[in-house]
Amino acid sequence: QVRLVETGGGSVQAGGSLRLSCAASGYIYRDYQMTWLRQAPGKEREAVATISQAGLITFYADAVRGRFTVSRDNARNTLYLQMNSLKSEDTGVYYCARFRGGGSCWLTPGAYDNWGQGTQVTVSS
Repeated sequence: QVRLVETGGGSVQAGGSLRLSCAASGYIYRDYQMTWLRQAPGKEREAVATISQAGLITFYADAVRGRFTVSRDNARNTLYLQMNSLKSEDTGVYYCARFRGGGSCWLTPGAYDNWGQGTQVTVSS
């Protein structure tokens, strides 16, 4: 079974940094594009960063570009999200997910059918 476990969340002051990790198992990790998504209270889930199978190509949502960096270690089946210059607007539950493909855009939450349990990120002003 596909299993995704996010860790590294916490509470930080605005301007601070956090590094999230996602441990993947139950599938051939290196064969799949992976994405980080987040959900703030009262808002829809949104994709924030994605990375290709070999880690050579990345894309970011406008809201996080220049502040967040997604990376992966295929030898350890692990996905990372380095978050710098955090803002209160970054508060939410962060999830990693396996991209389903099928012609879907990575920014579409419906493009994902496997999710982790999420890790809470809280940024205080």
